[in-house]
Amino acid sequence: MGIFVVAGLLLRLRGFHSPLLDHPGWRQGDTAAIARNFATLRFNILYPQTDYDGPPPNYVELELQIVPFLAAALYKLFGVHEGFGRLISIGFGLGTIVVTGAFARWLFGSALAGLAAAAIYTALPGSIYYSRTFMPDTTMVFFFTAAIYACARWFWDEEPDSWRGFAPSALLLMLAFLAKPVAVVAIVPIAACAVARFGWRAALMRPQTYALLVAGFVPLAVYGRIVNAHAEWHWASGITQKHVLPGLRAGLTSLHGLRQKLSELGVAFTLLTRTMLGPFGLAFLVAGFALPVRRRAGSILYGWLAGALIYIYVVVTVERVDYYMYLVLPLAALAGGNLVQRFWLVARATRRWQIAVGVAALTYVAMISVDRRLVAPYYAYSRANYVAARALDRTLAPDSLIVMGHYDPSIMYYINRKGWQEDPYLWTPFDEQSAIRKGARYFISIEHKRLRHNVELYAWLARFPVDERKRWPVYQTDYAKMLPGAEARWEAFRRAEKARTLPR
Repeated sequence: MGIFVVAGLLLRLRGFHSPLLDHPGWRQGDTAAIARNFATLRFNILYPQTDYDGPPPNYVELELQIVPFLAAALYKLFGVHEGFGRLISIGFGLGTIVVTGAFARWLFGSALAGLAAAAIYTALPGSIYYSRTFMPDTTMVFFFTAAIYACARWFWDEEPDSWRGFAPSALLLMLAFLAKPVAVVAIVPIAACAVARFGWRAALMRPQTYALLVAGFVPLAVYGRIVNAHAEWHWASGITQKHVLPGLRAGLTSLHGLRQKLSELGVAFTLLTRTMLGPFGLAFLVAGFALPVRRRAGSILYGWLAGALIYIYVVVTVERVDYYMYLVLPLAALAGGNLVQRFWLVARATRRWQIAVGVAALTYVAMISVDRRLVAPYYAYSRANYVAARALDRTLAPDSLIVMGHYDPSIMYYINRKGWQEDPYLWTPFDEQSAIRKGARYFISIEHKRLRHNVELYAWLARFPVDERKRWPVYQTDYAKMLPGAEARWEAFRRAEKARTLPR
């Protein structure tokens, strides 16, 4: 097992020192900003805040910020270094390798299955890349996999009325749900496992069943209530109410909606197979499920698969992001572990084990090579943007508020200022005046061509001095620095606009 942990570490160190502008920069930028704000503004895990939506505090409704809070604790000791966030994710990613291997070993009663599952998970493209990103998803997958494993062992290794395995199962399930609510998918394989072990009636009659549900869902509900009370941005509930539920409703109530949903399901599966599983991971998943398994293993594997498919259909067909399907990766590794140990049994019975070892080694080397190439584009980032953002951090007035004419939390993170990130084509002079009244002293025109198409805002901003020597023009939006004749030029623009004589 140790060799795969070391291999996993080496695979995940690529791009370790890269800025958080690599894929997905917007998510990593938010996570890093929350960590920095924990360390510098309010060190309270119940009060996560981003850098935008005006002057701080900008509290946001998100999952329990385990990774940013741990990073912030390290920032307190050693200073702000984004590498700590990557290290935390890598640590949980390596932990998932170990948990997946132990899970397969117990599930299939085979040390080889455990080693094979660990090896497969180590080399899956989604695991290689996302295990080193400054995001909560790797942490969620660790607790998600560990919770299913702990519950399964509690159900099958203890007496039906035993509480002996309750504490670790409940704790891991609670942490999985809090790490990211998508982990509620774990209820499906856990329920399937309980029914396979105890039967429907006995599973429903066990007090342990309800205690486990309380341990998982009540802390999540309490946390959500606390954060919602002061959050300005309601991301999780907002996405659910405005996108997920309407999409699901349309798929259930109209033929057109169903067709659209199925079409998006195909897109989701393409993402899953291309950058999360890769061709080898997909083969392990499909071939592994083609093999017969015992009731214990079948309940977990098929329950996991059913929960994942439901989740993909409901959520990923709306939010088309590949890492939203991260939770499928340990399942593919488990199925692959069973496949490898069956292959070994056949090879040993036919006295061709030397050939089997050679084939396995070549397959694994090919898998690593192919999977690394699949996610290679994700490591790319714009060095010019990074240099420009850091330059603004050094030159803008300390602690000043900004309006950034672009949507990208990672760039705002490196500018290291609070304020607003907005679409320069949709932002209006009235919006800008409101921001200035609240303290905004710079407008950073990252999408300058798009700003110029917003002729009204572009004309209004012309009243302020602009530094065009930088990569992005920077307007000094301070009324005390207004250019001479600015108001007269604005009035002339409004008259031309009214007369429809503006140049096109």
